[in-house]
Amino acid sequence: MDNQSLRLNKFLAERLGVSRREADELISVGKITVNGEKAVLGVRIDKKSKVCYNNKIVPFDTEFSYFAFNKPVGYVCSRRAQGQAPTIYTLLPEKFQKLKTVGRLDKDSSGLILLTNDGDFAFQMTHPKFRKTKTYQVELDKPLEPLHRQMISDFGVMLDDGPSRFKIIKDVFPEANKTSFEGDPEPGKARSSATTPVSTGVVDAPRKRSFLAKAKNAYTVILTEGRNRQIRRTFAALGYKVTKLHRISFGKYELNDLKPGKYVIIEP
Repeated sequence: MDNQSLRLNKFLAERLGVSRREADELISVGKITVNGEKAVLGVRIDKKSKVCYNNKIVPFDTEFSYFAFNKPVGYVCSRRAQGQAPTIYTLLPEKFQKLKTVGRLDKDSSGLILLTNDGDFAFQMTHPKFRKTKTYQVELDKPLEPLHRQMISDFGVMLDDGPSRFKIIKDVFPEANKTSFEGDPEPGKARSSATTPVSTGVVDAPRKRSFLAKAKNAYTVILTEGRNRQIRRTFAALGYKVTKLHRISFGKYELNDLKPGKYVIIEP
């Protein structure tokens, strides 16, 4: 970064793999020092500054890592186990233990999770202003009424934290092992690779196998928000129970054939 200055919270987000808000919290509670003095919000630093977190130097030069992981059902995305539910980090090698998940999936959900130590990347993937499209395969306990489908898609359902609105596509499986994928992913050229399960770009062909290939009440849900358990809460408000929820894409990243519990390197 040469001798140009930058905001301390941006620097911490990039080096510690946290959000800028979390970086501000670290500064506020006195865990960050700059040149031996407790840091203050809004301060700017340069390459000559000595930044410490819990009395350990935060280096200016660091190598960022980016991975995609297929989270199985029954695991939580936190670093600590919750009751009997183990953490996803038990399935990952030691070198991943300091990486942070980009958003989360709850214990009963499965599918695509991104991990990184690049706070800027995490911020751009999760902040609402960037409107990253996320696509899920969802199974309900009963068929979704057309009126309810229209209500969610066109008007939204009021939840405790505001209206919830997303696109719903009914999945029809002419063959047990195929499903069509429709959505609104980010523009780009599809990348095909026999060795890289997670690809980027627009999907223009049926997928090889659906997670819900034999489900009767299967739907594709496409949304650009990321509120806590939003899909489950939205359907529950209308009297439905989500019995399975599987994320297959997040922004330009797609799960494709990555097997549960496995991971792959991705490009930011």
